[in-house]
Amino acid sequence: MPEEYPFRISRHIQFKSSSLIIAWNRDSSTLGARVIDFLNKKLGGQEICEMELSRFFSFGGVAVEDNVIQFPECKLYACEKNNLLIFKSDTPQYEWYKFLNSIIDAAEHCAKVEEIYTIGGMVGLTAHTRSRELFAVFNSLEMKKRLGSYHLGKDMDYQTPSGQRPTLSSFLLWVAQKRGILGVNLWVPIPFYLVAVEDAKAQKIVLEFFDRRFNLGIDYKCLDDKIGEQNEKIARARIRSPEIDGSINKLEDNLHLSEEENVKLIKEIEEVFKRD
Repeated sequence: MPEEYPFRISRHIQFKSSSLIIAWNRDSSTLGARVIDFLNKKLGGQEICEMELSRFFSFGGVAVEDNVIQFPECKLYACEKNNLLIFKSDTPQYEWYKFLNSIIDAAEHCAKVEEIYTIGGMVGLTAHTRSRELFAVFNSLEMKKRLGSYHLGKDMDYQTPSGQRPTLSSFLLWVAQKRGILGVNLWVPIPFYLVAVEDAKAQKIVLEFFDRRFNLGIDYKCLDDKIGEQNEKIARARIRSPEIDGSINKLEDNLHLSEEENVKLIKEIEEVFKRD
């Protein structure tokens, strides 16, 4: 491996072709990271490569959560039986363009990458009890046609605000397009009051897509149990608190909450998950 590449290969694997799934750790409800962890566990993903963090992260200070130091993570995994490559990472602090190209370089060291998928959660003003769909943003008409039978939501309209740079996932689609690789960003609405806690239902929505796309044969029992536990916690909270129940009732009826009601519901649901 040439020295100029900012990654270290720890295990050499050669696929004829592969698809690359990418997720970022600091996401709404940590959706992407949890999906990646689930796939690695169920598919036997093995770490094969790690980015050199000093190229993209500052070590002038560290973050501490629950008395544990949080170091950046940028690792590539291989699921050999399924010809899948999976990348899980924190968001780099600088040199986004080089970072994203390096991810693709590392993946293509193992195989020709035919498709790239990113996972993300977007904040939704909806109730957790309502049905949700998986939205998609494509980097080409060919990719849009290729996934046309999966009933992905395609009515997203978004413009990067003036003076701001695009999301890392959007930037990745552009980089992939420049390299002739098909790509799609997958987005799941996360009820705003679940953004800071785990949303198992959102995870299952993403996993069901990958299950169909790559014929993975996933057993969802443990995830279904989590969904049931999550729903039961909120149901108990609604019984105990008329305010929580009233706010969620409004969302179920497609009514908007006031800013004060939003903030209060977020705090109360977070307390529910900390307490239960």
